Amino acid sequence: MTSSGNPSSDSSDRHTLPQITPGAPPDGADCPRILRVAGPLVEITCPPTVAMHDLVVLGAARMPGEVVAIQGDTATIEAYEYTGGLAPGHPAEPQGRPLSVRLAPDLLGGVFDGLLRPLAGIGDLLTASGPSAGEPDRRTWSFTPQVAEGEPVAAGDVLGEIGAGVPLRLLVPPDVSGEVTWVAAAGDHPSNGVLAVVGGQEVRMAQSWPVRRPRPVARRLPADVPLNTGQRAVDLLFPVARGSTVAVPGGFGTGKTMLLQQIAKWCDADVIVYVGCGERGNEMADVIEELAELTDPRTGGRLAERTVTIANTSNMPMMAREAGVHTGATVAEYFRDMGLDVVLIADSTSRWAEALREFASRMGELPAEEGYPAGLASQLAAFYERAAAVRTLGGATGSVTVIGAVSPPGGDRTEPVTAHTERFVRCLWSLDRDLAYARHYPAVSWSESFSRDAATLAAAHAQAGDTEWAERRGRVARQLGEADRLADLVELVGITALPPRERISVLAGRLLREAAIQQNALSPADAYSAPEKTAALVEAVLTVIDRCVELVDSGIPADAVEAVDFTPLLRARETAGPAETAPVATARGTVLARLKETA
Repeated sequence: MTSSGNPSSDSSDRHTLPQITPGAPPDGADCPRILRVAGPLVEITCPPTVAMHDLVVLGAARMPGEVVAIQGDTATIEAYEYTGGLAPGHPAEPQGRPLSVRLAPDLLGGVFDGLLRPLAGIGDLLTASGPSAGEPDRRTWSFTPQVAEGEPVAAGDVLGEIGAGVPLRLLVPPDVSGEVTWVAAAGDHPSNGVLAVVGGQEVRMAQSWPVRRPRPVARRLPADVPLNTGQRAVDLLFPVARGSTVAVPGGFGTGKTMLLQQIAKWCDADVIVYVGCGERGNEMADVIEELAELTDPRTGGRLAERTVTIANTSNMPMMAREAGVHTGATVAEYFRDMGLDVVLIADSTSRWAEALREFASRMGELPAEEGYPAGLASQLAAFYERAAAVRTLGGATGSVTVIGAVSPPGGDRTEPVTAHTERFVRCLWSLDRDLAYARHYPAVSWSESFSRDAATLAAAHAQAGDTEWAERRGRVARQLGEADRLADLVELVGITALPPRERISVLAGRLLREAAIQQNALSPADAYSAPEKTAALVEAVLTVIDRCVELVDSGIPADAVEAVDFTPLLRARETAGPAETAPVATARGTVLARLKETA
């Protein structure tokens, strides 16, 4: 949102990615030349000024690439576009700076490729970037200054407010400080226009930042505030804190994309950054269409207006997919620095890892497990490390929560990407194939998932007034575990062979699954569950279970208890609105009355 640079009006443009339009290649014998092309791997003659991770444009079409290896007088480039047409002898032009992206308010509501270039069209399949790729947005944004000329400011301080639906701020860039010698008047301004001059440096809404360099903060904070996702299976059993990390492993057809879409729609973050990494183009088009049509419960506008979508689908260049997750993290940190809570969703990191593996094999690197590069674990750790709750340079608090889907081949969770990811995340929402095939949504396995944030968030819920949260969660987990333990026995000997209390445990597991844990993503009443509705449903089911146990302990046959019609309780999640509790209380009273008749 801020930038310092040359006073000329197009200085912000020069800090963006090179235009993907034909241009005149540099001439002369000293110009670096392409030596070899092997898919996305390009080798060039290396001038002494080239450094690792520098941006290089290749050929007359000026394809962007990044230096990933330097050996002697040869530099290896990973190209971010299809390299058809490149040949030895074609020119290569080092840019003298790392791969960077343009950050500005116009990112909100936009759809971009992995290098943050606007996509030209969105149909059934997302298309590659067109002639306008890399060009700045031409809209204007309202600006209200909050500093006066002559006022001293430091890095990260707020210079003014930007009106964009989401509360955005113009900040002093991280490498700038000093006296405000000029500030623009309140009104509408283009994103590339100069809005202030601080210490002799011009500050604009738009800025450039290297995608592989985390943005600086004052300090990291404990992640102890819950992120409400609106999904009961997550919020109740495996909660996540703002600034924490989540992995969502699951095989094909287990509902990963659906769960991530629901979280993007309903979680209480300020900004959503959705990275479609190697997924099918028609799925990404569906996501974008749904976000555009969904009403934001916070603002009443479109949810897409506070969402940034980065789409590198399976039909797009492979190595742009590798850069896409870093681009997404950079965008998330940009909004975080304004004091916002951001959720970064990567679907899926397995496709990102596959891009790393393919390029590593082309470079001739020694393969590790299943052909993945030896640095896979380090790269996964570096990506998830960018999640944090922080104190910004300007003194505000913000967070980036990273949720990454993992697609293990054949559902094998011992494969390298899944195994390494589980080491680095705070929460694991493992999706179960049997639950998915039984149409139990979300198919989050309560036996294979975990949340290392649960204890911290229990204290946060208690401080907020919900002192029963930890007890409810513990009881539900125990009841579900006991029901799973008895399920194998039921298959062997039948339900009638079990003692009455164990039969009620089996019943309790069914009631919890169908009345509280299960959720209908297509229902207007049940797609989102507010914390009060989730608590009401769980307490209603637990109260009914307690009453069933009392009845069998008093001598009432288990058959009679099992024969009671529990339908009102099972339907309460559909009859009650997203934040309603009264219909749940009515359903609980109806079922308790029927149990009383049994006694």
